[in-house]
Amino acid sequence: MKNIKTLRELKKSGYQSKSIKDELRDNLIQKLKNKETTFEGVHGYENTVIPELERAILSRHNINLLGLRGQAKTRLARLMLNLLDEYIPYVEGSEINDDPFQPISRYAKELIKDKGDDTPIAWMHRSERFAEKLATPDVTVADIIGDVDPIKAANLKLSYADDRVIHYGMIPRANRCIFVINELPDLQARIQVALFNILQEGDIQIRGFKLRLPLDIQFLFTANPEDYTNRGSIVTPLKDRIGSQILTHYPADIETARLITEQEAKVVEAQKDLVTVPDLARDLLEQIVFEARESEYIDAKSGVSARLSITALENLLSTAERRALKSGDEKTTVRLSDFVGVIPSITGKLELVYEGEQEGAAMVAYNLIGEAVKSLFEEFFPKIEKLKKQDEETPYDDIVSWFFNQQDGFELLDDFRDKEYRSQLDAISPLDDLLAKYQPKLSKEDSYFIKEFVLWALVEFKQLSKHRFTEGIQFKDPYGNFISGI
Repeated sequence: MKNIKTLRELKKSGYQSKSIKDELRDNLIQKLKNKETTFEGVHGYENTVIPELERAILSRHNINLLGLRGQAKTRLARLMLNLLDEYIPYVEGSEINDDPFQPISRYAKELIKDKGDDTPIAWMHRSERFAEKLATPDVTVADIIGDVDPIKAANLKLSYADDRVIHYGMIPRANRCIFVINELPDLQARIQVALFNILQEGDIQIRGFKLRLPLDIQFLFTANPEDYTNRGSIVTPLKDRIGSQILTHYPADIETARLITEQEAKVVEAQKDLVTVPDLARDLLEQIVFEARESEYIDAKSGVSARLSITALENLLSTAERRALKSGDEKTTVRLSDFVGVIPSITGKLELVYEGEQEGAAMVAYNLIGEAVKSLFEEFFPKIEKLKKQDEETPYDDIVSWFFNQQDGFELLDDFRDKEYRSQLDAISPLDDLLAKYQPKLSKEDSYFIKEFVLWALVEFKQLSKHRFTEGIQFKDPYGNFISGI
């Protein structure tokens, strides 16, 4: 088809034009019949968002994706490109991608009238059929709809009353394309009003011109519910004209969250070769995000983006990589103490409430790591009770006793080489007994992360104390400081 260069050839080919909404609908129907994945690379939405999105496309609706930040709204919009035909023809030279069989601009109509079947045809790939605009308070009607261009009028020696002096905005130029407006509530109310006619009648109005362009556009809007109260709102008549509003959400479980993080994290091959990441470390990273979404110190209305765990994984690998490069280790494994290195990835992505501000972003982030350890601990070891009866034995007594006998405490320094780190943990012999009993199938490589994990958990359950200092972390019996003071 791409070899077709004139209107005559296009007519002979039997090509039939269709609206973009019909195009999306027909191609979606074909994919559903063939049992193909419609939105590749989007996880956790298989039974919620994607079916609703497919129904909206089948209904030929304009769509509003409503959800908190980091919920793949823009990605879903961009993936709709895959439902378009690979190429479509348009009148060559047209600013608004005129359909050769249904031209709407003055330029295309006059060209076809003048040249007839010899009208030149060009082809547009689906990757070019996507336009996106971030709604900001400075956006004007001229930006998105169009305005009079005085320079064009002067160059062409035309009156301002001639519609050829119009400079088209982003929406007319996106004719026969998918057009996305991100963060719709941030768009000023008077600009939202300018969209009424386009969504309902499909035409635009520019200044005082008697201009009616029946544009063919698939609109997608994204909005954050927080914006409805904090910054702006979607005006009611505009909401009424949007066919489907679809609610997005965060991953419901750690497995789905891990899939997203591992897919999106930008990890170089050198890091993969150098650093081993235990499964528990990956789960712990995701659990931090789940803890953040439940934390009383963090504003739940603002949400906690999936980008937190993505950038945190990148930072975690870089922390282990930097340590290995400095110490000269050819291979290394992520340590739990390396999680201190992900704090910068967390602090910038949390919207704290007043109590959180009092605590400080770094402290809130550090405490989230501890909460994540606490939440996952019981999946691997017996529950640590807050209170126990006198003379009642627990699986952790020997470990606590070991620390009680360490007058100077036990230190894990950040710059320990792998050999030193392992040797230090191996000195706590009761840890080996605990792992042998409750995690007998654990690999040697992962066992050291689990050992440190047990120590952090004992701190969270008040069985040990932990102190972070410049060079590393010190663990002590909880009463060690008191006794040494005496």
